[in-house]
Amino acid sequence: MRPTALVTGASRGLGAEIAVRLAAAGHPVVVNYASSAEAARRVVERITAAGGTARAHRADATDADEVAAMVDDVRRDLGPVGVLVLNATGPQPKVPADVLDWPDVERHLDFFVKSPVLLLRAVLPDMRAAGWGRIVHIGSDVVRRLPLGNSAYVAAKAAQLGLAEVWAKELGPLGITVNTVAPGWIPVERHRDADPDALAAYAAGVPLGRMGEPGDVAGAVAYLASDAAGFVTGAWLPVNGGSTLS
Repeated sequence: MRPTALVTGASRGLGAEIAVRLAAAGHPVVVNYASSAEAARRVVERITAAGGTARAHRADATDADEVAAMVDDVRRDLGPVGVLVLNATGPQPKVPADVLDWPDVERHLDFFVKSPVLLLRAVLPDMRAAGWGRIVHIGSDVVRRLPLGNSAYVAAKAAQLGLAEVWAKELGPLGITVNTVAPGWIPVERHRDADPDALAAYAAGVPLGRMGEPGDVAGAVAYLASDAAGFVTGAWLPVNGGSTLS
């Protein structure tokens, strides 16, 4: 059996597809959620109906005590976490620079810097003992596209990328790889009210000529979690159809 995979923010959107794909690759999967218990249950049902193993575990990924308790519960339930996918996120409103305030930045930093730090601290002892681990950050190509009105989000995603790259150097000698998958605009539930014209305009600027799909991201994560990616670490992998090509 493959090592247990913990996917944060996995009750819907990209996280749900990543959880399903990792389960299909043979990993027992932890579907982490903060408040959407019913949605998390449905993801678990998708996985088990296909013959996989999954459990839903509630925890606020930005709360130190809840993260530690979740990882302890997972260790008893499914075994130590060998694959960590850092996907949890919050609302992403546009905030122009002239009204930007520190709490706007801090909310993003909680998800993209604080949460990864808490989760690494919780899973690292088991990965160190195993001499093997896979950590995959779900970043964003906004660190290259720099969309207007998104400076708080971009700053936090850039900080997350910095964490991943330094961790890759520090943890490599322990047999642990650390990589970042950077999606472009991939419509999921949170985008159900997106302007169709805005979607069309974005797709028109993608060299591959279409919007991305959650499965595109899930496939990249599954590769980075696999043995085939054992010599890949510190990578920033855009999954955006080439939209950040200069």
